[in-house]
Amino acid sequence: MTGDRVALITGASSGIGAATARLLAARGMRVVVNYLRSEAAAKEVVADIEAAGGEAMAVQADVREPAAVAGLLDQVRRVWGDVDVLVHNALTPYAIKPFQDMTWDELGGKVDDEMRAAFTVTKAVLPGMTERRSGRIIYLGTGLSRRPREGMIALGTAKAALTQFARYLAQELGPQGITVNVVEPGPVAETRISHVLDGEQAQRQIAATPLGRLALPTDVAQAVAFYAGEDSSFMTGTTAAVNGGMAMY
Repeated sequence: MTGDRVALITGASSGIGAATARLLAARGMRVVVNYLRSEAAAKEVVADIEAAGGEAMAVQADVREPAAVAGLLDQVRRVWGDVDVLVHNALTPYAIKPFQDMTWDELGGKVDDEMRAAFTVTKAVLPGMTERRSGRIIYLGTGLSRRPREGMIALGTAKAALTQFARYLAQELGPQGITVNVVEPGPVAETRISHVLDGEQAQRQIAATPLGRLALPTDVAQAVAFYAGEDSSFMTGTTAAVNGGMAMY
């Protein structure tokens, strides 16, 4: 199921998104590296993929905006056709603070941004997938949606909504040959939001992890690639915890 398959990775200029773009390209997919502001970083990911013999393009779009996403897909279709694999990884901003210090705009705004982006990109790729009766949709969640951590209520609540959204879609879209799954990382090193854990917190997380380290973006990318490929063809509505055993469910 590789060959000329087209994979769209949102928020792919760095971290998990960039690692996923490189891996899917290495496995033979044509990769769309979506970004919001980091044009240079996105073009660097594309250059890396092309240097390794793969095919990639960088396309700017705010995935919360239907017109921007429609423009992105028009650009992709002109060159490669419809999207076969959607990896929705783009992370919208969120407040890190206790609930008692938080405004409704901070909590509700994050939930709205999270769901608006997932809704928009999913709506946009579905016509092509349903026409072919084939597709893979993978959402990036977080272990914080199950296991709370201080200050992370906005992100954890928004991602919990995303995970339940994915289950409903899996049920509805299964008869059309489209699978929908979620990858839930625990703490991940070497990303733009790694600073959320200071040195002492990171050490506590590592101590609580049976495999003895934090995840790297490539660890998460490998779980995404599994869901994007043929080996997961009879799996939908599932959640993969990529956390080194820190939480088991």
